[in-house]
Amino acid sequence: MKATFSLTVLLGALGSVAMAAPTLSAQSIIVNPVPTELSVKVWTDRDASGTQTPSYVPGEKIRLFTSVNQDAYVYLFNVDPQGQVDLILPNRFQGGENFLKANTVKAFPAAGDAFTFDIAAPYGVNKVLALASRTPLNLDQIATFRSGQNSFAAVRVTGQQGLAQALSIVVTPVPQNSWVTDTAYYAVAARSAAVPLTAPVAQAPAAPAPRTAQALSVQVNPTGAAPWGSAREWSTVVDNQQDLRALHDRYAAFLKAEGYVQSSVRSKPSEVKSEYRRANGGKAELTVKRKGNRVEVKVERR
Repeated sequence: MKATFSLTVLLGALGSVAMAAPTLSAQSIIVNPVPTELSVKVWTDRDASGTQTPSYVPGEKIRLFTSVNQDAYVYLFNVDPQGQVDLILPNRFQGGENFLKANTVKAFPAAGDAFTFDIAAPYGVNKVLALASRTPLNLDQIATFRSGQNSFAAVRVTGQQGLAQALSIVVTPVPQNSWVTDTAYYAVAARSAAVPLTAPVAQAPAAPAPRTAQALSVQVNPTGAAPWGSAREWSTVVDNQQDLRALHDRYAAFLKAEGYVQSSVRSKPSEVKSEYRRANGGKAELTVKRKGNRVEVKVERR
């Protein structure tokens, strides 16, 4: 269940002393300390309540939804626990439309959009932050659309702490009763561990999508024992249709569960190879390589 966040971090005396500054929760989420009648809600297609953490597996498609109770501009960010931040709304896939009328729902992607939002490994919990404002906000210090780029803006901040601090500066000049935030969560899990907390919400089928936008995620420990057991060298061959990086990250999760820390990773069109170290001096290598119509997965531990 979504927690009620305590207001713990004060972001300086910006503005007059009588004005309460934006605050950060213990979970590094920007919170408006002033009561406001404006409200915003964000949720995924597997949890219309927005209070749980539904699971998805790499390759599945996700849709995000947001709504407001008053006319407002909505800014939507995806943050993974590794610090990667994506600005989802506004974006150039949908023409930058981020103004929402009261009591309407904005879907990402909307039916008929020429792209999909696909889940990708590594595994873990992602946070979606929605910020609604009655007036447009200037996000120049956070994100920039590069000239000729037909996608998402390049985000210059990293981590939820950095994003929250940057947003607190952005909203400081805005009347305090005119902005509000909400958060939703979703997890990327290995297929054997992906059990949605709620049944998927029925949605109208989307049009064919020639472009793909990848969802962000973070690594977590997999369920069950590593397939190689105690063997120092292990390999297997799988179907060629699997995504190399997603397959790599699936087996990397087992190594990390054994205490290995990734020290490097190299990607080629036909191969993904990574190296790992452990506190006791142990080393490991993981290679996922396409060979003809099959993919070989090889693990070496020393």
